[in-house]
Amino acid sequence: MPQITVDYSAELDDTFDRAGFAGALHPLIAETVSTKIAACKTRFRRVDETVVADAPSGDAVVHIAITLLSGRTPEVKAQLTESVLELLAGHIRPAEGLTLHLSAETHDLDPSYRRI
Repeated sequence: MPQITVDYSAELDDTFDRAGFAGALHPLIAETVSTKIAACKTRFRRVDETVVADAPSGDAVVHIAITLLSGRTPEVKAQLTESVLELLAGHIRPAEGLTLHLSAETHDLDPSYRRI
């Protein structure tokens, strides 16, 4: 059930251990929100162009969106978000001259969500 989307700047292709991150992320989510690892689904979306503020280049962005079935408290969601950011930092090797902007959010799936 947890649907995880990771948008990341193309500049991080060689420095972001995506498989290692997902492998560590799924157990973290399962433990934090009381679900099964098998329910976690992560997709990575490479973003070819990103612009941060007025910087012409030299910045890279990673944003993680985690959506869950409703029922978790705001405190649990905040704890998960913080833990995910800590985990993420360990799976990216900063490239020379590149400033990283890391963010994450955890929210409920829309009531219309269905799966088969």
